[in-house]
Amino acid sequence: MRVVVALGGNALVRRGETPDAAPQRANVDRAVRSLAPLARTHELIVTHGNGPQVGVLALESVNDPSLTRPYPLDTIGAETQGMIGYWMLQALQNALPGRQVVAMINQTLVSAVDPAFEDPTKFVGQVYDRDEAEKLAAEYGWTVRQDGDGWRRVVPSPRPQRVIETRLIRELVRLGTVVVCAGGGGVPVFRNDVGRLEGVEAVIDKDLTASVLAESMDADALLILTDVPRVMRNYGTPEQEEITHTTPYELRAEDFPAGSMGPKVAAAVSFVERTGDMAAIGLLDQCVEILEGTAGTIVTPNATWPLESTL
Repeated sequence: MRVVVALGGNALVRRGETPDAAPQRANVDRAVRSLAPLARTHELIVTHGNGPQVGVLALESVNDPSLTRPYPLDTIGAETQGMIGYWMLQALQNALPGRQVVAMINQTLVSAVDPAFEDPTKFVGQVYDRDEAEKLAAEYGWTVRQDGDGWRRVVPSPRPQRVIETRLIRELVRLGTVVVCAGGGGVPVFRNDVGRLEGVEAVIDKDLTASVLAESMDADALLILTDVPRVMRNYGTPEQEEITHTTPYELRAEDFPAGSMGPKVAAAVSFVERTGDMAAIGLLDQCVEILEGTAGTIVTPNATWPLESTL
């Protein structure tokens, strides 16, 4: 089975942790301990978030007195892909001796006229209280919005169309390689008036990129791993309930927060509708159980897993 796994930002920086290298690497090791059993029995492609890291490096760049202008977000996205990819690469090599593993820096194609550029929604960086967030927004020209109990910077998040290096990823997987790629959704690029690729100031949602990549790779399953055991219906209300097995049709009738569960559900729904295969959302530590269908929220065309015939 070919499996694409999208690791949430919590796999590297948990709520309340500082984004220092040591705790992040410890969290990567934890993630790999969960992923290694999948890699031993399946073809595995791993994507990951980078929102906290992008935010930290963007702030460092703004405050660096040696720079005449800060580094753009596409460049910082590439930088964090390399950093996190290195940690994932080394941890997977240590967990899977004799197995070939590669970490790639990828570009993801977006539309230059995507409406997201006029309406920033993607959270990046650290969580602040409201006063500090508004102070930083005024100082650096940021847009900030509430994220749970705190406030964070938001940037444009255009919809991914294709991972530029898809053919290369497919060939590496065919050769038995575990591939870490499309970190943070990939470096956002568009084609200019003469057809050349150019980077753009944005951060792509990594779950939506994982869905696009999984479809183009003919994956059998897309696992979106986060810090909640299942998707919740009526979250935060007395009617809250876990969703175990469901369909894209049923999920489209629900309302999920745009800044958190919404993109994950949208990514799962899109993959299942387009391919007829399985997507799931659940805990990082339960990825084996999720693929077996005994944990997480399982999304299939007919709410069964393993899939049963609809004929």
